[in-house]
Amino acid sequence: MNDIEMRATDPNAVLARLSGEKSELKYQKHHILYSQGNPADSVFYVRSGKAKMAVVSPEGKEAVIGILQPGDFLGQECLSGHERRMTTVTTLTECAIVRLEKSRAVRALHEDPEFSDLFISYLMARNIRVQEDHVDLLFNSTEKRLARLLLILANYAKEDSSDPIAPKINQEMLAEMIGTSRSHVSFFMNKFRHLGFIDYRCCDACGSSDGARAPSRQFAPDQLINSQHQNSRP
Repeated sequence: MNDIEMRATDPNAVLARLSGEKSELKYQKHHILYSQGNPADSVFYVRSGKAKMAVVSPEGKEAVIGILQPGDFLGQECLSGHERRMTTVTTLTECAIVRLEKSRAVRALHEDPEFSDLFISYLMARNIRVQEDHVDLLFNSTEKRLARLLLILANYAKEDSSDPIAPKINQEMLAEMIGTSRSHVSFFMNKFRHLGFIDYRCCDACGSSDGARAPSRQFAPDQLINSQHQNSRP
């Protein structure tokens, strides 16, 4: 990792080794792990499944700011002095979540080099992702922002096959995450489908065409990112 090479670690082995003040639970979809304003007293790790992270404005408007996937930590604001949760996290699918009490996470960071490596590697990757998101919002078109988000949600950069995007990540949620309107998202999702870039099906829950599955692996990612040159924009 540039000048600093982090040790390769197996997250499951590292977490399994931690004892005391740790629990692992499985949650059904739509379960609220914690809500904005709750006491910040623990750190969580996503073993499997997906969850959404949202914030609510003083006026009551909710905005989705991220999708959590396997390998992500959450709730780490408690380690930097925050006494209250800054976001609300809700499961989108069935999830397996590891919960570490704040004191146990702090002790592991000081005493367990592999856990420290795992946690710091996540924070570094997250920081890079946040910077990329800012650049994306400032300089890229709505179409490119949507294309990039779909590739991220489908774990496209990983070597294994892409995962279906969770059905409950609908067009309204995608629009919130890239800072645009639902109508723009609908236009470009239909365009991507007609170009054969995504497998776009009806949402099982609502019967509408809001749901989307992973981008097809029959094309290079830059084809989806650069698709705006193949059709006019709204």
